[in-house]
Amino acid sequence: MADTIGSLFKIVLGLIFILIPLYFAVFRWKNTLGIATLEFIEAGITVFVILIGLALVIVGFSDV
Repeated sequence: MADTIGSLFKIVLGLIFILIPLYFAVFRWKNTLGIATLEFIEAGITVFVILIGLALVIVGFSDV
């Protein structure tokens, strides 16, 4: 039972790490950032956090 809860926690945490940066990148920061450097940093952070989320989702599914 504990393994299932741990796997679900990893999947949910991974989905959070995927969806929240996408939300900020698409809706929140789009209107306020205009400088290319800040957009580059934003994209790098967004991709990095999404990859962490994807890794957690994969680990969560592999444990199930």
